[in-house]
Amino acid sequence: MAYIDMFVAPIAPGNKEAFTKFSKICHEVLIDCGALSVLDAWDDDVPEGDITSFRKAVQASADEVVTAGWIIWPDKATRDTGMEKMMSDPRMNDANPMPFDGKRMIFGGFNPIVETPAQA
Repeated sequence: MAYIDMFVAPIAPGNKEAFTKFSKICHEVLIDCGALSVLDAWDDDVPEGDITSFRKAVQASADEVVTAGWIIWPDKATRDTGMEKMMSDPRMNDANPMPFDGKRMIFGGFNPIVETPAQA
Protein backbone atom coordinates (compact mmCIF):
# COMPACT_ATOMS: atom_id res chain seq x y z
CA MET A 1 0.00 0.00 0.00
CA ALA A 2 1.14 3.56 -0.69
CA TYR A 3 2.70 5.99 1.77
CA ILE A 4 1.36 9.55 2.06
CA ASP A 5 2.96 12.82 3.15
CA MET A 6 0.56 15.63 4.04
CA PHE A 7 1.00 19.29 4.95
CA VAL A 8 -1.01 22.35 5.97
CA ALA A 9 0.47 25.87 5.86
CA PRO A 10 -0.77 29.47 6.16
CA ILE A 11 -0.10 31.93 3.36
CA ALA A 12 -0.95 35.52 2.43
CA PRO A 13 -3.64 35.60 -0.29
CA GLY A 14 -1.40 37.81 -2.41
CA ASN A 15 1.12 34.97 -2.64
CA LYS A 16 -1.18 32.61 -4.58
CA GLU A 17 0.75 33.07 -7.84
CA ALA A 18 4.10 32.53 -6.08
CA PHE A 19 2.68 29.46 -4.30
CA THR A 20 1.46 28.06 -7.63
CA LYS A 21 4.90 28.57 -9.20
CA PHE A 22 6.63 27.05 -6.15
CA SER A 23 4.23 24.08 -6.21
CA LYS A 24 4.73 23.34 -9.91
CA ILE A 25 8.50 23.13 -9.42
CA CYS A 26 8.08 20.99 -6.28
CA HIS A 27 5.71 18.65 -8.12
CA GLU A 28 8.21 18.17 -10.95
CA VAL A 29 11.00 17.41 -8.48
CA LEU A 30 8.86 15.05 -6.38
CA ILE A 31 7.67 13.07 -9.41
CA ASP A 32 11.30 12.84 -10.59
CA CYS A 33 12.17 11.53 -7.09
CA GLY A 34 9.59 8.73 -7.21
CA ALA A 35 6.27 10.21 -6.07
CA LEU A 36 3.19 8.77 -7.77
CA SER A 37 1.02 11.86 -7.35
CA VAL A 38 1.28 15.33 -5.80
CA LEU A 39 -1.53 17.74 -5.02
CA ASP A 40 -1.62 21.23 -3.51
CA ALA A 41 -4.88 22.93 -2.61
CA TRP A 42 -5.94 26.52 -1.82
CA ASP A 43 -8.30 27.57 1.00
CA ASP A 44 -11.95 27.66 -0.06
CA ASP A 45 -14.08 26.53 2.91
CA VAL A 46 -11.78 26.40 5.93
CA PRO A 47 -13.70 27.62 8.98
CA GLU A 48 -12.18 28.86 12.22
CA GLY A 49 -12.90 26.26 14.90
CA ASP A 50 -13.77 26.91 18.54
CA ILE A 51 -11.24 24.38 19.84
CA THR A 52 -9.30 23.11 16.84
CA SER A 53 -9.13 23.84 13.14
CA PHE A 54 -6.68 23.93 10.27
CA ARG A 55 -6.38 27.68 10.82
CA LYS A 56 -5.54 27.28 14.51
CA ALA A 57 -3.10 24.44 13.81
CA VAL A 58 -0.93 26.70 11.64
CA GLN A 59 -1.62 29.93 13.55
CA ALA A 60 -3.12 31.57 10.46
CA SER A 61 -3.80 35.25 10.98
CA ALA A 62 -7.07 36.86 9.91
CA ASP A 63 -5.45 38.03 6.68
CA GLU A 64 -4.01 34.63 5.71
CA VAL A 65 -5.51 31.62 3.96
CA VAL A 66 -4.62 27.96 4.44
CA THR A 67 -3.02 25.66 1.89
CA ALA A 68 -2.93 21.89 2.12
CA GLY A 69 -1.38 19.17 0.09
CA TRP A 70 -0.24 15.63 -0.13
CA ILE A 71 2.28 13.45 -1.87
CA ILE A 72 1.49 9.83 -2.64
CA TRP A 73 4.49 7.53 -2.74
CA PRO A 74 4.59 3.84 -3.69
CA ASP A 75 5.96 3.01 -0.21
CA LYS A 76 7.84 4.55 2.71
CA ALA A 77 11.27 3.45 1.45
CA THR A 78 10.71 5.33 -1.82
CA ARG A 79 9.50 8.33 0.16
CA ASP A 80 12.57 8.33 2.40
CA THR A 81 15.03 8.22 -0.50
CA GLY A 82 12.85 10.55 -2.60
CA MET A 83 12.76 13.23 0.10
CA GLU A 84 16.54 13.04 0.46
CA LYS A 85 16.92 13.47 -3.29
CA MET A 86 14.46 16.37 -3.29
CA MET A 87 16.36 18.26 -0.59
CA SER A 88 19.56 18.11 -2.65
CA ASP A 89 17.90 18.83 -5.99
CA PRO A 90 19.18 22.14 -7.45
CA ARG A 91 15.59 23.12 -8.37
CA MET A 92 14.85 23.37 -4.64
CA ASN A 93 17.31 26.18 -3.94
CA ASP A 94 16.95 29.87 -3.19
CA ALA A 95 15.65 30.48 -6.72
CA ASN A 96 12.45 28.67 -5.63
CA PRO A 97 11.78 30.02 -2.12
CA MET A 98 8.80 28.87 -0.06
CA PRO A 99 6.21 31.67 -0.28
CA PHE A 100 4.93 30.95 3.23
CA ASP A 101 6.22 30.69 6.79
CA GLY A 102 7.64 27.18 6.98
CA LYS A 103 7.84 27.42 10.79
CA ARG A 104 4.04 27.34 10.94
CA MET A 105 3.64 24.51 8.45
CA ILE A 106 2.50 21.19 9.90
CA PHE A 107 3.39 18.02 8.07
CA GLY A 108 3.76 14.31 8.52
CA GLY A 109 3.88 10.92 6.88
CA PHE A 110 1.01 8.46 7.07
CA ASN A 111 0.43 4.77 6.43
CA PRO A 112 -3.00 4.24 4.88
CA ILE A 113 -5.14 1.72 6.76
CA VAL A 114 -8.35 1.76 4.65
CA GLU A 115 -8.60 2.66 0.98
CA THR A 116 -11.74 2.52 -1.11
CA PRO A 117 -11.30 3.36 -4.79
CA ALA A 118 -14.32 4.50 -6.77
CA GLN A 119 -15.91 1.85 -8.94
CA ALA A 120 -15.47 2.36 -12.67
